[in-house]
Amino acid sequence: MTGALPLDGFLVGVTAARKVDEQVALLERRGARVEWAPALSLDPNHVDDEELRAATGEVLARPVDMFLATTGVGMKAWFDAAARWGILGELVAAVGGAEILARGPKSVGALRAQGLRELWAPESECFEDVLAHLRGRDLSGLRIVVQEHGQSLSMVAHALRRQGADVTVVTVYRVAGADDPAPMFRMVDLVAERKLDAVTFTSAPAVAALMDAAGVTGRRDDVAAAFQADVVATCVGPVTAAAFELWGVPTIRPDRSRLAAMVKLMETELPARRCGTALEVAGHQLLLHGDRVLLDGVAVRLSPAPLAVLHALAVNPGHVVSRPELLAALPSGQAGSEHAVEMAVARLRAALGTRLVQTVVKRGYRLVVT
Repeated sequence: MTGALPLDGFLVGVTAARKVDEQVALLERRGARVEWAPALSLDPNHVDDEELRAATGEVLARPVDMFLATTGVGMKAWFDAAARWGILGELVAAVGGAEILARGPKSVGALRAQGLRELWAPESECFEDVLAHLRGRDLSGLRIVVQEHGQSLSMVAHALRRQGADVTVVTVYRVAGADDPAPMFRMVDLVAERKLDAVTFTSAPAVAALMDAAGVTGRRDDVAAAFQADVVATCVGPVTAAAFELWGVPTIRPDRSRLAAMVKLMETELPARRCGTALEVAGHQLLLHGDRVLLDGVAVRLSPAPLAVLHALAVNPGHVVSRPELLAALPSGQAGSEHAVEMAVARLRAALGTRLVQTVVKRGYRLVVT
């Protein structure tokens, strides 16, 4: 292989405990150096058999009107436990008689493996959108069972009770922290001192674990500031990214919540941040690196004409570029009239949003920088 690899020279922190070998291999294959610090235990999903058996008995004691499934691993562990106890059929029947809402495809898969069908699941895979789906609905008198993931959903239960529901929360497993916290403390120092280019996160509890470790060492503000400026918080999906919202940390994540897609996104994001043009435009982060464009960490595909217009506007952000100047910047072969500029601007706005490119009457266009 000739030429530089896309992540040559980048140091990436990895917090995963599961599938870590696969993630490290994907990163190193692209030239990155990796610092690994597991945020969670290598066997993080601890099931308290006695507690789960008691909770299952409570579920089976009365009819269930609505069932909320949050994780595939949790549903599978619950069904496996019920099978060991000889009551799987009863549990499936109880859930099957209810209105089923599922957070995402993994929980849907675990349900369907038992012949259960969800009535609705959000495209976002965010549990907050399940709650939004129920918000405003009269839940008075409905018995709702919530399958809890590794972190407490007591606030969720409280919100549903405010709508009149009778809520039972089933704790299938609890997420356990890493057995040895020393590597995580080292990761905190590396982030705070901005020695890492990026850190990857594949679960919301991993985000919480790192911020907890930062709090214990007194470096939480330093870590948040580093993520806000120089270290790229890279998340596998929207649920993980949402865990950073509390700290005001911007994140990047792929369109599909997959490990390979996350690493692929880093191939464009990290070089663009180091070598490209980074702009704050109308409250959004715009990164330009050759023909690669990222808006708030999400790759945007532009055809040659709108891309040429964007590069011309980005040369002097905030300043007006006239239509003749933009016409001259268009690729060869474009129609020789200002109508071609208007069409390119229209396509650019369709891709980036109408607020980023401003029309200045009788003068031209400019990027709305902040």
